[in-house]
Amino acid sequence: MDNLSEALEKLKLASTDCANDSVEGCLDCLLKALANKNTEASMKIREMGVLPLLPTLLSPQSSCTPKVANVIAEVAKNEFMRSSCVEAGLIPPLIQLLNSTDQEVLLQTGRALGNICYDSHSLQAQLINMGVIPTLVKLLGLHSHNTALTEMCLIAFGNLAELESSKEQFATTNIAEELVCLFQKQTEHEKKEMIFEVLAPLAENDVIKLQLVEAGLVESLLEVVAQTVDGEREEDIAQLKTASDLMVLLLLGDESMQKLFEGGKGSVFQRVLSWIPSHNHQLQLAGALAIANFARNDGNCIHMVDTGIVQKLLELLDRHVEEGNVTVQHAALSALRNLAIPVVNKSKMLSAGVADVVLKFLQSEMPPVQFKLLGTLRMLIDTQAEAADQLGTNGKLVERLVEWCEAKDHAGVMGESNRLLSALIRHSKSKEVVRTVILGGGVKHLVTMATSEHMIMQNEALVALGLIAALDLVAAEKDFVGANLVSVLHKLLSDERSAPEIKYNSMILICAVMGSEPLHKEVQSLAFIDVVSKLRAHENKTVSHQASLTEQRLTAQS
Repeated sequence: MDNLSEALEKLKLASTDCANDSVEGCLDCLLKALANKNTEASMKIREMGVLPLLPTLLSPQSSCTPKVANVIAEVAKNEFMRSSCVEAGLIPPLIQLLNSTDQEVLLQTGRALGNICYDSHSLQAQLINMGVIPTLVKLLGLHSHNTALTEMCLIAFGNLAELESSKEQFATTNIAEELVCLFQKQTEHEKKEMIFEVLAPLAENDVIKLQLVEAGLVESLLEVVAQTVDGEREEDIAQLKTASDLMVLLLLGDESMQKLFEGGKGSVFQRVLSWIPSHNHQLQLAGALAIANFARNDGNCIHMVDTGIVQKLLELLDRHVEEGNVTVQHAALSALRNLAIPVVNKSKMLSAGVADVVLKFLQSEMPPVQFKLLGTLRMLIDTQAEAADQLGTNGKLVERLVEWCEAKDHAGVMGESNRLLSALIRHSKSKEVVRTVILGGGVKHLVTMATSEHMIMQNEALVALGLIAALDLVAAEKDFVGANLVSVLHKLLSDERSAPEIKYNSMILICAVMGSEPLHKEVQSLAFIDVVSKLRAHENKTVSHQASLTEQRLTAQS
């Protein structure tokens, strides 16, 4: 430490002419001390006020600049030193040095900036604002043969890419081209992993997704999959997962997805299809997720159903009833749900036996699977009366739906169960379905659903309750009373925030329950006529007209 103190004193006194041998010697002494006892040496450097002298030593023409940058890099390994480096004004001269042609200067400068800004989003944002991203991308292109410099750039990209503000800047550079080119040259697992770690956050940006697809990343990823699919080494399994996950991520962009779909004739799309019958769970998962992503517009969905993809997904699900891989189940159900959205696909998918296969997962205890199962069935029965009738009279299904309607820990499952229960009634308009729901204890859940914060769910519940009242009021009467239906309707009609369709359907329901003596008495006791008469002046003509009709009905039966 005595030698260090002496060197620091000399450095303070020495000329700022970096050709001076004494400066070089002092820097060598500092680097030696930092290599032996970094923390203690760093503290000493700070105590003796040397950091503010370093900006003047960071001259692009100086022979000692790489050593100065190296000292800063070593010092900044310590978290407690980083703010001192910033306060000493080291960042602006370091950024200037990124324009150097000296590879050693570039390497040490990159290390210094990386260490100073490590784990600090505010400092990283400062670097982005100072234009460091285009400079680093240019460096990667110029020095891709220099392994150490390349790694420095990749580490910097990995850190900066976590910031949302960086992605817009990256998108204006040729980063996609450079990274894909670099990836294609790599043979070592570790190097590929480093590039993957940069690609993943960048590929979250839709513009960069398309750039990566156009730069040929997908073909490279497919090559990695082909090379590692049968591998048993840990690194093969890791690369297979990373490559297939990244493929799926690229398909989340509308433009990149459509480019790879190529009207269903694209080689990438065809290759992804071959993953579904694979024996490798990771590939099955990626294949199903890819289909779910391709199935994001009606044209793609119709084409895929017409070319037999549904059968492949059903076979995959059948394999996982016993094997029970939850992620594969979830992905395959997601794909089926998306494919079932276009009206023309529904009957085809029902004929293919989709509902029967989906029902095999009714006993699943995994909320993600339950959620997708419910969504798939709801999409399938939309406008399909016969299917809604068939499923709505399935006692086991209705029993499970009623159970899930109480899944308060899983709001998504609870919401979808209510919506499917309502959909079975709305699309079947069947007395048998209504009776199955009443016997299964579903009425109270539909009444609760009418108080949802989501207008669409309120409306679906009111329409279903209206059908229950119209088709079998006698059987539902006790449940309506027990669930305080009339009180709920009074609140919906009194609430100024209720949408016009909510008010309209609430009045329809009021008229429908008037045929029940106990419900009629409740309507009278809550003075509905006052609330309804106010609605005659409602700006919505349908609501005001229904209010007049409802008022007449209430007056006639008072």
